Formats: sequence, structure tokens, C-alpha cells
Amino acid sequence: MNSSASIVKTILADRHPHPRIEKGVAFAPANIALCKYWGKRDTVLNLPVTNSLSLSMGQYGATTEIACINQPLDQISLNGVLLLDNNLPFVKRIRSFLDCLRMTDNRHAQSTPITTDTRFSVKTQMNLPVGAGLASSSCGFAALVKALDVLFGWQLPLKALSILARLGSGSACRSLWTGFVEWEKGERSDGMDSYGVALPEEWPGLKMGLWILDPNPKPLSSREAMLRTVGTSPFYSAWSSLVEGDLKALKSAIALKDFEQLGATLEANACSLHGLMMSARPPILYSTDRTLKAIHQIREARKQGLSIYFTQDAGPNLKLFFLDSSQAKIEEYFPDIHIISPWEV
Repeated sequence: MNSSASIVKTILADRHPHPRIEKGVAFAPANIALCKYWGKRDTVLNLPVTNSLSLSMGQYGATTEIACINQPLDQISLNGVLLLDNNLPFVKRIRSFLDCLRMTDNRHAQSTPITTDTRFSVKTQMNLPVGAGLASSSCGFAALVKALDVLFGWQLPLKALSILARLGSGSACRSLWTGFVEWEKGERSDGMDSYGVALPEEWPGLKMGLWILDPNPKPLSSREAMLRTVGTSPFYSAWSSLVEGDLKALKSAIALKDFEQLGATLEANACSLHGLMMSARPPILYSTDRTLKAIHQIREARKQGLSIYFTQDAGPNLKLFFLDSSQAKIEEYFPDIHIISPWEV
């Protein structure tokens, strides 16, 4: 059976086991999936059933500072607040990830390159609501592995950092880059061929609008929702072929700078995902009244000639897509959105 510890050993086999500097600091942008990842072929290693395609969120993301400390437990801080409740999902997920870096593989009785008694101070600053369906975990774990790389002086290639980040959160493997990133699902059972790959195309005129309709943590995590959908939806078997077609359409639109095809495809993909979740037993519904009202506003604006599309992850909030030539009108129609230039960090 493959394990996270085996991946860590493979990646860090010849790397220095002790910190080279006092602390490591790194930023990683959140990313929004244009073609969604939903379903895992391995829930331990976070290996997806399909490829997925995302766009980075520019300056919106996480900055993480990490240092070794002489304490019995890791100390986790978020936005300047030390989190003392060990049952908080944010704390549990980070400690679990750090444990996989320093755990002992019982089959070989060898510890990973980070010694088992190493404890860390992890201070994360996020300019996004946490747990609200705005990809906070993607940037959080990507920033964490980048900061670890700085702290220990590993100088790992981005592919290796992407694999490590994936162990913490699947979508984090796409947050090592700006712009468009495809997550290759891979075929190997050990997960060493499942990582993010940056697309070479840039689209400076493409803009994103972050529309925060509800900043509160969602009642059901993406992981739980994914498991329920895969396990109970009678329509899940059709998801892989739908994703395959949407990926081709999106990559073609990016290559041709065809905004209408890009927008129509990413919006349809998001609506398909939410329809799929609603077919789970019991049904999963992330949209609120405000979400539905906002979607109707977007579609009404489009009817009036404004070229704008939306996507929605596992949460109530929306991300709008438009070209910079429409930005003035977009801001007039939707004054509450935050404008993002995906290639500007």
C-alpha cells in the first residue's frame, strides 16, 4: 500500500534534514478551477479521477511563515491569532500534513528527513475567508510547502512541491504558479505522476471578479461533499466524460483567446458540478438565496449585451470572468466585486 510517507521519502531523500535559516516565508495565490476536480481514486494521497484546469487569483492567497520551535506541539496561527483549539479543522489539517513529513514508516523503520520530534511555528496570513469555498486550502498548503522549502533550503523543483502540496489539499498542487494550471491526474498508484503543470499561454486582458456573498465557513466541507457525491449520486459515472470534453473546449478557447467559448464552458462546468451534488443522497446545496439572486443578475446583464460569465466552487460565493474592455461596465453593474488580474501577484 502506498503512503504519504513514501512520497515524502522519495522527494526529500537527498535533501538536508535541518533548517538552513531561522524562518521560511512564502506566498501562494489561491486558484479557481475552470474545469472542476470532483472525485478521488485515492483518498489518502489525494489522487483525482480526472484532470482539472484552474486560473490563479493574483494577489489573493496565503503568506506563510514557518520556523522550528522548542515546544511539545506545533503552534498554528491564522491572521495573527494563535489557534489553541486542537479540534479546529484548520489546525488539524496542518498538523496532519506536518506529521506526514516527520512520521515513521513502520515497514522500513526509518523516519522521513524531518526528524519525528521537530515542531513548527506556522503563521499564515490570508486575504480570503477560510472555509467558504474560496480555495483557501489551495493557497494555504501551497504557501506552506514553499515556506518549508525556503526554511530547509531544499530547492525542490515546482513539480516536487506540487506533489507535496497535493498531500495537504488536492487543489493546492495547482497553486504553485500564476495563470492557467492543469492538474494531471496521473496513472501511477504511488501518485508520483499527479501534479500541476502550468500552461504556457497568458491572457493579460482576462479579468476575474471575486464576489463574496457569504464569508462564513460552509456547513459541509468539500472533502465530505465529494465523498458523498461519488458514493451516492446516480449520475457520477457521467462526470469523467463531461470533464474530458470541457477540458478540450477550455484549452482550445485559451489557445485561440476565444472568450465566449471560455466563459460558456466554465459556467456550464460549474453548473454541472452543482447539479451533480444536488443529485447526491442526501442532496448537497451550497447556493444560498443571495447566490441565486446574483446568478440571475449575471444572466440578466448578459442578456443586455455584457459579456460576463461565472463559476462557483463548493460554497455560496461566485467568481466572475470578463475582459478588461468591459471592466468599467462590470464595476457599474456589480459594485461589490473585487477585481483580480490573475497574472499580477
